[in-house]
Amino acid sequence: MLVLLAVDHLGDTGVAGEVDGLYRGWYEQWLARGAFPADDVTWQYPPGAGLVLLSPGALPFLSYFHAFVALVLAADAVITVALARAGRGAAAGSGGTGSAAGAWLWVAALPLLLNLPLARYDVLVTAVAVLALLALRHRPLTGGALAGLGAMIKVWPVLTLLGTPRGRTTKEAWTAALAAATGLLAVLVVLFDNTLGFLRQQGARGVQIESLGGTVLQLARRAGWDGRVVYQYGAMEFTGPYVSSVARLALALTAAAFCWLLLWRVRARRWNAATPFDAAFAAVLLFTVVSRVISPQYLVWLIGLAAVCLTSRETVLRPAALLMVPAAALSALAYPLHYDDVIAATPLGCALMVVRNALLLTAAVLACRRLWRATV
Repeated sequence: MLVLLAVDHLGDTGVAGEVDGLYRGWYEQWLARGAFPADDVTWQYPPGAGLVLLSPGALPFLSYFHAFVALVLAADAVITVALARAGRGAAAGSGGTGSAAGAWLWVAALPLLLNLPLARYDVLVTAVAVLALLALRHRPLTGGALAGLGAMIKVWPVLTLLGTPRGRTTKEAWTAALAAATGLLAVLVVLFDNTLGFLRQQGARGVQIESLGGTVLQLARRAGWDGRVVYQYGAMEFTGPYVSSVARLALALTAAAFCWLLLWRVRARRWNAATPFDAAFAAVLLFTVVSRVISPQYLVWLIGLAAVCLTSRETVLRPAALLMVPAAALSALAYPLHYDDVIAATPLGCALMVVRNALLLTAAVLACRRLWRATV
């Protein structure tokens, strides 16, 4: 992965450039000066992300790019060690129900995304979410606080709290999450200008070409639809007739997914050691599938949460978790290797997106069904 990042000659050669071209630009022009980017449509992250992008400055003896990659590698190591210890610890503490499969899934599947994970901050976010999820069982206050901090970085880590056991654990975890998120937000509001400016950039997002809705539009384009692909809001998105309808449908499906997860939480009655892991993975997978945007780095989240599930032999989502392996490989084929084909909606580009998104959709349906049957 490091060699591929240094060479950066596979398909689309902009993988490594995002760190220097985008992250470093935000760091130098805004964050290091005590402000979040203003009127920048590509800044769509919660304010906690600013701390992550400031963190390479803690290694002044390295360039921004090298410091960033070093921090990602450190986060990768933390995840690997945490997953390995979770598998051994569960095995020792609960009659042999632990498994090393989680650590192996992370180690084996992440490189299938080639150099991409090292040039995005998603591994750092995933490390926070993985630690939060693994801490919930015995240290709900710590797990909740980490989930709250993760939510301030990229929102989705708050879903790690969805499957906390009823009673004291849930109360402590959610209270700690709220306190940590509120405290961090208060600090950032005091120290930085334009802290909540990212909210203005969310509503106008369109349909990314790699999303499930984008795949439908790709096939429509092959059939004669006259839509176009343009670069906007930091991604390649469709413009043209019916795009707004597809975007509204995605938002409606997101609302429906939230309602289903809420219903599951109300109806669930049976918990085991793996239920919090399974619920978090199913929730993030479901929201990813129905989103208007499925960037390739989202697979980093899914691989991390799938790996947490596999640290316990009691998980019911093993089939869905293992589907993340071919999904990751197909994502790398789509970006960066054959991204021009995806943009142009060639037969190869369409085939890659259809199969990859079919795998994600299958995994989401399978995960929700198995989670419901095991707990309700």
